[in-house]
Amino acid sequence: MRAFLLDYGIVVTYLIIGASLLYLFILAVSHQKMLSIVKSSMNSRFRELAGSEYVPPVSVLVPSYNEELTIIESVYSLMTLEFPAYEVVVINDGSADRTLQVLIETFDLKPCRLTGFRLLVDSKAIRNVYHNPLYPRLVVIDKENGGKADALNAGINVAKYPLVATIDADSLLEKDALIRLVKVYMENPEQHIAVGGNVRIANGSTIEDGRVLSARLSNKWLPAMQYVEYVKAFLGGRIGWSAMNGLLIVSGAFGLFRKDYLVKVGGYEEGCPGEDMNIVIKLHKYMLARNLPYRIVFCPDAVCWTQAPDTLKVLGAQRRRWIRGSLWNVSKFRAMLFIPKYKVIGWLALPYTIMYELFSPFVRLSGLAALIAYVTMDMTQLPILLIFLLVNLLIGMVFTCGSLLIEEFAFRRPLSTHDLLRVIGLSVVMTLGYDQINALWKLLGQWDYLRRNNAWGNMVRRSWQDEAAKPAGSSASKAKAQAV
Repeated sequence: MRAFLLDYGIVVTYLIIGASLLYLFILAVSHQKMLSIVKSSMNSRFRELAGSEYVPPVSVLVPSYNEELTIIESVYSLMTLEFPAYEVVVINDGSADRTLQVLIETFDLKPCRLTGFRLLVDSKAIRNVYHNPLYPRLVVIDKENGGKADALNAGINVAKYPLVATIDADSLLEKDALIRLVKVYMENPEQHIAVGGNVRIANGSTIEDGRVLSARLSNKWLPAMQYVEYVKAFLGGRIGWSAMNGLLIVSGAFGLFRKDYLVKVGGYEEGCPGEDMNIVIKLHKYMLARNLPYRIVFCPDAVCWTQAPDTLKVLGAQRRRWIRGSLWNVSKFRAMLFIPKYKVIGWLALPYTIMYELFSPFVRLSGLAALIAYVTMDMTQLPILLIFLLVNLLIGMVFTCGSLLIEEFAFRRPLSTHDLLRVIGLSVVMTLGYDQINALWKLLGQWDYLRRNNAWGNMVRRSWQDEAAKPAGSSASKAKAQAV
């Protein structure tokens, strides 16, 4: 038993070292790419695009299911974007609550004829369409429930513009977020077929009239830890993957796509638990199989704010659903693994996802069990154990601080000194407990996948007013919405 534990400990150590070196490499690429992004942003000829007639129009798709608490603030946020020509298409996916009713009541919507509809991709039947000439940019579609992928497909069929942006109904966009995404697209419109935005946690921030006025770290420990996760994932990871053209996910919370390529790959796949990852891998596969030049890129300064779960039950259900989506897509596209024509996707991005999502939870939890066994069986000395834990903490700190450097100095969205110190402290706490809980959720998600348990889980929504330090004035919001 002692020999087995010793050998296993050596294997786990090498795996941890290998994974850490790979992540450090991606973080280094992110920092290198960050410098070119900042330089491009300062010198770009697209800096003054907000009022330009040459900006391509965009259809913003908002799939909504049981979103009555957040949908109005989100729509107000979308209707006051700094963008010359766009439409907001809200798709009510057969909600069981009053999502449709609050939209109709707030915007005084009336049934109308559906114009410009073309069945480009499969979707369930549309029951009705609502519009009010006072809000010319807003179209609300009521359809049979078919899931988020089906709702997005219905939006693609209704969208009248060549670019399609997708945003979750519980999210808020900064006023210049859409123009920043489109700016990146316009720098190479032939090859930039998808552009992902940066998603940040809004819990704890000051929100008024559908806008985040000041970013603050939530006083609740669970959303605050997710803030650290998101910073590391989006700024420490996705910038690097984007630089290598190995990005596997454009977050469903906020992304921009060329509609013609969405149609060419058949749209979003019904029944897929990870539709945002699925559509991006389908785009990669389509382009690489035909040897077409393309890029799927990440725009870190196009910010979308979202609500994070604040209970372990809801967060656990979310994370189990995420791992099911990753496993479903890895299994779906496993034929791309280690095939030369699929380049970075087949040789690095997909294998990394398999290692991170499938094997990492086993390694993390079994490694913890092995450490406990070493102590109970007197196989190691306390100083050696403490050094191992300290090194693990330092690795986590490097990842966190490296991501915060991008956030603080490149994109000028600094936290207060107090919040910054809290983030550093949280990164320590996460290494000592939260990461292990996350690993357990991943194992449970793997078990759900094997059992074909596709339950979505109960994502509890809270009104944006609950997040705001100062109540939003609905009359002011309406005035802003009508003015555009």
